[in-house]
Amino acid sequence: MTTTHSKSTERPASTANGLVMLLLGLLLIVGGPIVVSQDPDNALVVIGGIVTAVIGLLLLCGLYSLQPNESMAILLFGEYRGTDRQTGLRWVLPWYSRKKISLRVRNLTSDKLKVNDKRGSPIEIAANVVWRVQDSAQALFDVDDYQAFVNIQVDTALRDIASHYAYDHGEEDAEPEMTLRSDAEDVAGRLRDELVNRVSVAGVAVDEARLAHLAYAPEIAGAMLRRQQAEAVLAARRLIVRGAVSMVENALLDLGERGVVELDEDRKAAMVSNLLVVLCADRDAQPVVNAGTLYG
Repeated sequence: MTTTHSKSTERPASTANGLVMLLLGLLLIVGGPIVVSQDPDNALVVIGGIVTAVIGLLLLCGLYSLQPNESMAILLFGEYRGTDRQTGLRWVLPWYSRKKISLRVRNLTSDKLKVNDKRGSPIEIAANVVWRVQDSAQALFDVDDYQAFVNIQVDTALRDIASHYAYDHGEEDAEPEMTLRSDAEDVAGRLRDELVNRVSVAGVAVDEARLAHLAYAPEIAGAMLRRQQAEAVLAARRLIVRGAVSMVENALLDLGERGVVELDEDRKAAMVSNLLVVLCADRDAQPVVNAGTLYG
């Protein structure tokens, strides 16, 4: 036998202006003793005055106030009767129970989670999420605690996102793919979409979601740092060699076009070797003066 979950939906509540009911309640509270004082020996008058004052007190019990971006859910013996979003002093029948809920934008920074990325490398990740309550009925009645629900869903979404992306590009990648570090905007967009689907059951809207922290786990951080440094050195070397080859090529072309010196293939090879050593070396070249002939 299967059961279905009934989705709550927010609807306007029937409430009244609180200022009017405040004046009426004060009037009844003051009027009761005045009526009794007119004929204190008459039992009916006394009872009427007491009833009038009690009614005034009951009217005051139905007052409540709402600030901007606040709402009040109205219930009658556990049955949802609507939500009041009108600001100021409001009034409802005193035997109605009330639950206030904030509609303001909230900022959540999750705890740092230790998870494995797509390649299985342990990483630390955290997110910053901007959210707000969109449907007060769903937030109050469809989940136990909507704030705790959002916190748990943020952690779950982060774990899911981390498992679909690698932390950074690797040398073994045949084709560039999206990574957590290099494609932060795209990852943030997917994280937001994931959260929107997860928290919609609680009547919550997600305005923004971004990664607030991303790093390798401490046990592999040192090794990964050395790897990144090695990759940076290799990339710099490739650039230096590419530039050196271009410079040598231009030098040989200029020497040949201007006829400065005639070089056979062996001498060209020696010159290329010497120029590449000079241009690609880590240290400054030390000049050597040839006191003999050009080919001595």
